[in-house]
Amino acid sequence: MKQNTTIFDLSKILNLSTSTISRALKDHPDIAAETKKRVRELAAKLDYEPNLSAAGLRTNNTKELAIIVPTLSGFFYDSVISSIEGEARKHGYSLMILVSSDDVAIEIENLKICKQRHVAGVLVCLSLHTKDLLPFIKLQELEIPIIFFDKVPNSDIFPRVSFNDERAASLAANALIKKKKKNILSLFGNIDLSITQRRLTSYSATFNNHFLTENDKNYLFIEHASSSTEAAEIVCKYFGGENKPDAIFCMTDELLIGTMKAVQVLKLSIPDSVGLIAISNGLFPKFYHPEVTYVETSGHSLGQLAFSRMLNYLQGNKENSEISAEASLMEGGSL
Repeated sequence: MKQNTTIFDLSKILNLSTSTISRALKDHPDIAAETKKRVRELAAKLDYEPNLSAAGLRTNNTKELAIIVPTLSGFFYDSVISSIEGEARKHGYSLMILVSSDDVAIEIENLKICKQRHVAGVLVCLSLHTKDLLPFIKLQELEIPIIFFDKVPNSDIFPRVSFNDERAASLAANALIKKKKKNILSLFGNIDLSITQRRLTSYSATFNNHFLTENDKNYLFIEHASSSTEAAEIVCKYFGGENKPDAIFCMTDELLIGTMKAVQVLKLSIPDSVGLIAISNGLFPKFYHPEVTYVETSGHSLGQLAFSRMLNYLQGNKENSEISAEASLMEGGSL
């Protein structure tokens, strides 16, 4: 196997010290223009590339960031990763992608990899079952900053970036109220997650604040599902009963996909048989006809906000607060 050209190879060929070679490549003012020209020409001819990992170990700045996500499925995280990678590249950082598969043990192993590679910082979306934050605290104690995004801990010892989950859920509830929906099957994710708790609390409160008498009341059938398969099963169960919902709310794209599978199996007509609204990244609602009305929570916007938070932290702004990306209602034809 052909070995990569090193700074020592350039030094030997040009009969210059490695420090002179290094400074010439960095356009240091102490190095003569002719020397810089000779060094650059040879570096280009031999396809020399600096060893960024070694340089990072010397300077304690590897210019490599890590992102840990529960999955690489197309529901949401692909757009977050794409956004962060693009922003990182603009600022001279590379991005290492790690997947926890919603497994706490794998998540901890990923943190060990981040430590071993001396990454500049870690962006983390918590796994479904993470409760103990000690592994993250230990990594942060090594001065490796951690920015949590999307699924974030209920802790003010870390910087966090999330959507305005309360507003997103309230927008969806108000859209259902506006359409005078009464029997609403409301599908939420894992109840242990802060994102689920926030959305459920705001969603329920919005309905409670709108009805004046028992006759005006909206009946909410609250169910929790951890996958599209579970969502499909729940929808089929409800439409197999006597009191069928007149609308379905889905907290995520994954639950929306399961719901639409059930709708197709049951041969329900949208919006005639049942209305539908979701909180979504915005991609999947456009796959259906009519297009699904949704509250947009853009993964691209969240990724930009998360990277901006990381960059600010690396530049010395170490405030441990939570900031939110906004949500907006996108009208389709499903309500």
